[in-house]
Amino acid sequence: MAVSNIRADFHAELQKVWEIVTSLEDTAWRSDLSRVEIIDDKQFVEYTTSGYQTAFTVTVREECRRLEFDMENDNMHGHWTGIFSSKGGVTTIDFTEDVTAKKLFMKPFMKAYLKRQQGLYITDLRKALEHTS
Repeated sequence: MAVSNIRADFHAELQKVWEIVTSLEDTAWRSDLSRVEIIDDKQFVEYTTSGYQTAFTVTVREECRRLEFDMENDNMHGHWTGIFSSKGGVTTIDFTEDVTAKKLFMKPFMKAYLKRQQGLYITDLRKALEHTS
């Protein structure tokens, strides 16, 4: 099992950050995705730019406060928790991924992979927020 956490502050309204992060219709800001297939109001599938797919099931959704989902693909399964807060015009996100590799040889690389993915996500989110300001 690998657990990775990232926190980031944005000089943006909480509602705006929430809308960008939770929109499944507008994912063009994500440099790692080619598309998202919406199954229903709780399930969706993300496709990477190389065509790799990961299935997600939303387990908790508290508007502008908390989002959680289970995720699974051929290589891993796990849980993602996103906490959103705001104070003085600064929105803070606190995202945690708890993932178990399905393949033994992948276990030593999972935490580094998660950290890299989380860093890319924050970079992409910053760019998206700059373009909406």
